[in-house]
Amino acid sequence: MGETDNKDTVTQTAFDSLKETELNNVEGAEAVGEADQSAHAEAGSRESAGSGSGKQAKARKAQKSQKPLQRPPLKELEGELQRERHKIRYRRVLRSTVFTLVTVAAVAILVATLWMPVLQIYGASMTPTLTDGDIVISRKVKNLKQGDIVAFYYNNRILVKRYIANAGDWVDIDEEGNVYVNGELLDEPYVFEKALGECTIELPYQVPENRIFVLGDHRSVSVDSRSASVGCVAEDQIVGELVFCVWPFSNLGIVK
Repeated sequence: MGETDNKDTVTQTAFDSLKETELNNVEGAEAVGEADQSAHAEAGSRESAGSGSGKQAKARKAQKSQKPLQRPPLKELEGELQRERHKIRYRRVLRSTVFTLVTVAAVAILVATLWMPVLQIYGASMTPTLTDGDIVISRKVKNLKQGDIVAFYYNNRILVKRYIANAGDWVDIDEEGNVYVNGELLDEPYVFEKALGECTIELPYQVPENRIFVLGDHRSVSVDSRSASVGCVAEDQIVGELVFCVWPFSNLGIVK
């Protein structure tokens, strides 16, 4: 019995000792875990603090790198204002000039079409009074008189001749080219070369009603009312009377 009791006592003592050792190990492990967590927390705090400090440093650096806005000097502002005003005035003047030019051109076209047509001379039938290439101004008139230079439509062209006789007048031309109207010899200092020329009408010739008889100043080459192909000119064919030569400048002046 005594040995049995001793064995139980020893066994109980060993068991208690083992249990105490396990408890100590558990407490030690819990302490280590708590220490690790504290260490991690401290490291995270340091990292957060370091990150925050870095951001603040970058922000301060960016603020330092930005230059403060400076107000331009008063003279520069005044100069810029003057330039803008000059641009505005320039645009106004340009618009006004363009408008004026367009208006003048429109009026000139209207006047040239309705009242004072501008014509260019082609050919030599009116030399030396008018030569090839001359630019002349005509005017619309109702009452023409003998000796006026007239422009008229003929086969989609405009011809220029000198007015010789009116409706009802009798015209006669001799072999030397002298012209008679109602039996009176015409004084024609403007004629370059007298000639009977291309005459296909029967002379003496009476001018039909509402028509006029015309001749070119260069009688030897001119095709005019002496030719039946042209004949006398009706009133509604007349463009106007030539009054002024504008080109070339050497011929500038009133057309006679």
